[in-house]
Amino acid sequence: MTYPVEISGLTKRYAALTALADCRLTVERGEVFGLLGPNGAGKSTLIRLLMGFLRPTSGEARIEGLDCRHDSLAVRSRVAYLPGDVRLFRTMTGAGVLDFLSRLHPRGNLQRAIGVARRLDLDLSRRVTASSSGMRQKVALAATLAVDAPVVILDEPTTHLDPTARREVLALVREAKQAGKTVVFSSHVMSEVEDACDRVAILRAGHLVHTQAIGSLRRQHRIRARLSGPLGEVPERVREHAQVVSADELLEVIVSGELCELLGWLATLPLADLQIEPLGLKAVYDQYHSNGVE
Repeated sequence: MTYPVEISGLTKRYAALTALADCRLTVERGEVFGLLGPNGAGKSTLIRLLMGFLRPTSGEARIEGLDCRHDSLAVRSRVAYLPGDVRLFRTMTGAGVLDFLSRLHPRGNLQRAIGVARRLDLDLSRRVTASSSGMRQKVALAATLAVDAPVVILDEPTTHLDPTARREVLALVREAKQAGKTVVFSSHVMSEVEDACDRVAILRAGHLVHTQAIGSLRRQHRIRARLSGPLGEVPERVREHAQVVSADELLEVIVSGELCELLGWLATLPLADLQIEPLGLKAVYDQYHSNGVE
């Protein structure tokens, strides 16, 4: 089986610095796959290795079955790529940039680029040099999302955008998925990743430390309670489906799946206060990036 994106043992070192270490993952066709982590975690290094802009120290990466190092030109013809540090021709108008880039990429489409620009409320008559950083980002997004490629790689696509434009970008990502495209979505914004992605990889100091399916995450809940009396022994049936943490009068439970069994047990406790909330991606992320985590 050929995956749209397949990475095996991918490593990039700069002398004593390891920017990416033994990364292994596959991305399914039609999947929106998120890359999440702070600056320096290895997200952009991974993307540049996929695009063939960097040579790996070891390991390999493939896009649509093509080796990202040895077949980099063929890889780029199959990818719509938005870099995290966009640089545009400053003397051109937005329309001129879209026309040039649409003709440059073999799968470019000027009319689609103009359509995306309209959805992003972009004034194409303005020169790049006179445009705000948000407007320049919209030009780059319009050029990228107009490319009819099977793989879309977006590195921090919503940088500098207002909330309305951010929502439109996420809608365009969902439309790309519905069209059968595979999207790699790198971001610092957890709410966007959780909203847009099917799965997410969390990177830390060059290491892929966790992969999380968003669908299963939405079935997990955190319950916090304040007790007015002793907790007592936790039943075995509860321990089988939940992680129970107790500290004196405070109770915290993390549960996956249905809540019915757990709510029945909670009803027997001396509760002074109770709060139930979806676990969310932030809670998972904090397990790997909170202070003191090794």
